[in-house]
Amino acid sequence: MQKLEWSEELGRQAGARAASCLEGPAPPPAPQLGWSEVLLPAGTGGFGAVLELWFAEGRRYDYRTGRCAGNATCRHYTQLVWATAGQLGCGRHRCPGPQGPSEAFACAYSPGGNWEVAGTPILPYKQGPWCSLCTAGLSGCFKSWDHSGGLCEVPRNPCRMSCRNSGRLDMSSCQCACPPGYTGRYCQAKIHFPFHACDVRIDSDCFMVSPEADTYYGAKIKCQEKGAMLAQIRNQKVQDILAFYLSRLEMGNRVTDTDFETGNFWIGLTYKTSKASFRWDVGEPSSFTSFAFGQPDNQGFGNCVEMQASAAFNWNDQRCKTRNRYICQFGE
Repeated sequence: MQKLEWSEELGRQAGARAASCLEGPAPPPAPQLGWSEVLLPAGTGGFGAVLELWFAEGRRYDYRTGRCAGNATCRHYTQLVWATAGQLGCGRHRCPGPQGPSEAFACAYSPGGNWEVAGTPILPYKQGPWCSLCTAGLSGCFKSWDHSGGLCEVPRNPCRMSCRNSGRLDMSSCQCACPPGYTGRYCQAKIHFPFHACDVRIDSDCFMVSPEADTYYGAKIKCQEKGAMLAQIRNQKVQDILAFYLSRLEMGNRVTDTDFETGNFWIGLTYKTSKASFRWDVGEPSSFTSFAFGQPDNQGFGNCVEMQASAAFNWNDQRCKTRNRYICQFGE
């Protein structure tokens, strides 16, 4: 479906239509316009109630034939969900009457819907993958932060993403700057205090070592779900303390689960081919590194960074699909 946006011009036209108290046929000065309108007793609800009334018509709609059951009408419903409608404007007006005051509601859509060909109604939308019918003029699909759906849209947002919880989107880097208390790529994860698990505390940061293994990007998502991020090791102090802790952990609790491919641990550093450099997940380049001797040796192939057990937990570039344990970092 196309992303529906408000049109001031259509709003003026709908307002004029409502001001007529819906007398006479709905105008269409342009044949591409579609209209939905209703006259209700005053006080029965605003536009929220009207939209619910129109949407409820869908219960009588037959998606196979494109027709409404019995003598009911579904034209409000089909116009409401018409896939190619891209602009909307609505208006309301209080009207006097012999039976008491009423309210007129009118909405204009462009392009409209409820078209027929030789008496056969065109279906308002088709079943299929999200955005599968987006045209070149709409330039693809805008997906929400959790990728639970998508809408065709005019590409005003070149990053094709949005930030949650009042996060600010940096168009140049396509990254969200999150407000205090939120983290994650889309600022979707709330940080809860106090920390639920803190294996190692270094200054004001809390590090949690995962009990399970995952790919790099799976580990990144799991940290975000906890309100954290994959560990960012920005100085020698943090490196030394984490390496010491992991070495003691390995000696006292060897990993034997077949889910683990290595005894190594993911941190939040990846090689960005476009930048020809290693960068933390927040987008910043790594000014401190602790790569093992001879590493990194696979830039462009092993794009994700692990703390390697066989090299005293110095770093190694590894394939991102490798299943490692990982270290989540919480910050105050």
